Amino acid sequence: MSHIIIQGGGRLEGTLNVQGAKNSVLPILAATILHPGRTVLRGCPHLSDVEASIRILRHLGCTADWEGEELAVDASSISRWDIPDHLMREMRSSVVFLGAILARLGWAEMSYPGGCELGPRPIDLHLSSLRQLGADLREEGGCLRCTAQHMSGREIALSLPSVGATENAMLAACGAEGETVLVNAAREPEITDLQEFLRAMGCRVRGAGSSTICIQGRQPTHDAAYTVMPDRIAAATYLSAAAAAGGEVELRRVHHRHLSTVTAALHASGCQVSGGEGQIVLRSDGRLRSAGTIRTAPYPGFPTDAQAVLMAALLRAKGATVFVENIFENRYRHVDELCRMGADISVADRVAVVTGVRELYGAQVRCTDLRGGAALMVAGLAAQGTTRIGDIFHIQRGYEDPVGDLRQLGADITLEETP
Repeated sequence: MSHIIIQGGGRLEGTLNVQGAKNSVLPILAATILHPGRTVLRGCPHLSDVEASIRILRHLGCTADWEGEELAVDASSISRWDIPDHLMREMRSSVVFLGAILARLGWAEMSYPGGCELGPRPIDLHLSSLRQLGADLREEGGCLRCTAQHMSGREIALSLPSVGATENAMLAACGAEGETVLVNAAREPEITDLQEFLRAMGCRVRGAGSSTICIQGRQPTHDAAYTVMPDRIAAATYLSAAAAAGGEVELRRVHHRHLSTVTAALHASGCQVSGGEGQIVLRSDGRLRSAGTIRTAPYPGFPTDAQAVLMAALLRAKGATVFVENIFENRYRHVDELCRMGADISVADRVAVVTGVRELYGAQVRCTDLRGGAALMVAGLAAQGTTRIGDIFHIQRGYEDPVGDLRQLGADITLEETP
């Protein structure tokens, strides 16, 4: 069993290149299925969720291999359309393979996906979109059996701007005849990155970043090389860590506009934040103040994935900060672990009130989910004494080398590997 050990109380200083985006590369890996040829992804992060996607691709008959820092996928010899239960359970985003497999093969069979337990995340919007394109989807004993021999483009209005449903509909629409128009589509930067990857393969997609996306189906595809966008949530994590511990950190290979709500909250809490082309600089003396009320919302609102790390940064802030979680029901599972470190947090339904304390203290804690685990690292850097974090496999789902990255910034942090 592995643990992350943090000796808190030190400042962070230095420069760090941000990894490729987890939430972008996973749908892009599914999209490689659309082309019966070779795709090369640059900046693809080495994550357990990426490895889970690679196992799915290989099960389907694709080849997927690391070539140095690049990941090469060849979907020429795809021979299966089913994904077994043990592979689907490894991550929530595995469901995005459904649209891609249907677009390429016209058949698909899979169980319901797994992932972090953050409350109900039904895939009904995914299924509704695919049915509107002409897919026949049936549930039999927890397994989805799908056929889509003659999908046709049409206008699809999503009742909610779901990121996953938007991605699945985009991929399925690439295999439909004619034009598909997605209305009330998600506007996240990762959707735009998926669009740009599809364009690199020769697909005709436009409108990503707005609420209306148009996909012209049945377009020829070709081999492509593509660089994955930087991870805005990893960037938010390291900015929060520097805010909590104090110091001056420069992040490179980052789009500062993607983080405007996060940097605005950090500025409101007393940090100096500046951004330029491909970089963000944060300065903090570690003595923060309340950031007021933080409400999570679909992009361009405050990202739910950054809620936990910002909460951890504000545990010692003067005054009280109110968090309102509008995306997931169970996004406060990390609160009990933070309270073990001396945090003062009260939770009622979707609202958490964080009252700043004078000091945090190192403790033995465990990750409850991916972003909650990142929050424990942020809190550990600001705490007095030693913090020992268990169940770090959650963190490894979304962070390529958090221990190495934080050590590069001067943190006293180690990875303890035990048999």
